[in-house]
Amino acid sequence: MITRLQIFDMRTADFDFDLPKTLIAQHPAERRDESRMMRLNADTGEVSHKRIRDFPDLLSPGDALVINNTKVIPARTFGCKETGGRVECLFVEPDEKHPEEWWVMMKSSHRPKPGSIVSFDTLMELTVLENREDGLNRVRVDCQGSVFDCLERIGEAPLPPYIERDHLCEDDSERYQTVYASKPGAVAAPTAGLHFTPELLDTIRQKGVSVLEITLHVGPGTFRPVKTDSVEDHVMDAERYEVSKEVADILNDTRQMGKRVVAVGSTSVRTLETIYADGMYHPGAGRSDLYIYPPYSYKAVDGILTNFHLPKSTLLMMMSAFTTRENLLAAYREAVKHEYRFFSYGDCMVLLHETS
Repeated sequence: MITRLQIFDMRTADFDFDLPKTLIAQHPAERRDESRMMRLNADTGEVSHKRIRDFPDLLSPGDALVINNTKVIPARTFGCKETGGRVECLFVEPDEKHPEEWWVMMKSSHRPKPGSIVSFDTLMELTVLENREDGLNRVRVDCQGSVFDCLERIGEAPLPPYIERDHLCEDDSERYQTVYASKPGAVAAPTAGLHFTPELLDTIRQKGVSVLEITLHVGPGTFRPVKTDSVEDHVMDAERYEVSKEVADILNDTRQMGKRVVAVGSTSVRTLETIYADGMYHPGAGRSDLYIYPPYSYKAVDGILTNFHLPKSTLLMMMSAFTTRENLLAAYREAVKHEYRFFSYGDCMVLLHETS
C-alpha cells in the first residue's frame, strides 16, 4: 500500500475517475435521512454500506461533531444593462471595507465595464466599479432596504452548475439549506449537512456527543475547477470563517479527554484545520485559503462526513489526504458500482480511522 508520505508530485489527472452522468443527483432524496452512506476505513481502505441514520452508531460519548451553520443566500439574480441586455448576477460577498459595495460575478454577452449600471426593476441598481481577472466585479449597490432583504425578494437559490434543470423546484429553497442554517452569507450549501434532520441531531446529542456550530461562508471557489497540471500550483479562494471561544474550548477539552473531533463537510474541515495551531484550537474570525491535498497531515480532524465529489476537484484531493488516493478512488469505484448518488443532492461517505 502506498502511504501518504510516499506521495509527492501529484498531478491533477491522478484524481480523475469515470462517473456516469446518470449518477449525478438532480433532486434531493425524498427525505433527508434516507440518504445512503458509505463507511471508509481510512487506514485499510475497507468499505461498508450503511444509511445516514446509522451515523450516530459510529460516534461515541464525549466525541464532538462539528457542523457549519452558514446559510445560503438567494444570490442568483437577473438584471438589465443600460442597453437592455440581460445580466445574470451572483452576489458573492460584501466588501470588507465598504458595506455598500459587493463582489458580484456577472454573466452576459459582454461583461459590464466600470461605470456601467445594472438595474433590477425599481428595487436595486448596481454600478460597476472594478473588474477583476478572476471574474469578480466590485459594485456599488443602491437598493430599498438591505441587500439581503432585496435578494430575498428578487433572488433565487444558486444551485450548482451540474444540476441541469430549466428551473428551480418548489422545495429547492428549503432542501438546498441545512436544517441548522442561521448565518446568511454562503453562495453554496455545505452539502454534507443536508442529510441531517432535527431528530437525527437529537439522537446524536442524546448519545453524549457535543454538536458544535462553526461558520464558513462557502464561496464560488468551491466549484472552481483545477486548471493546473500540477496539484500544488492551484490557488484556493479565501472564504470567511468564524469560531467562537466556547466552541474552541469544547474542542480542546474533547481532545484532552482522548475523544474524537468529527467534521461534517469539507467546509468544517478547512475551518478546523485553519484554526488549529500549537496543539490547540484557537477561536477567531478571518479568511481561510487553506488548500489540503496529499501528503497533508491532518491535525484538527479525526473523522469526516462528506458527499461524493467531482473528479479532479480540490474536495476530492482533500479527502484523499485523509486516507490515500488509492483508497479513496477505489471507494469511489465501489460507489459507482453500487449506484450511489453523487454531488450536492447525492449520498454521503464517512471517513474514519481503523480504531474509530
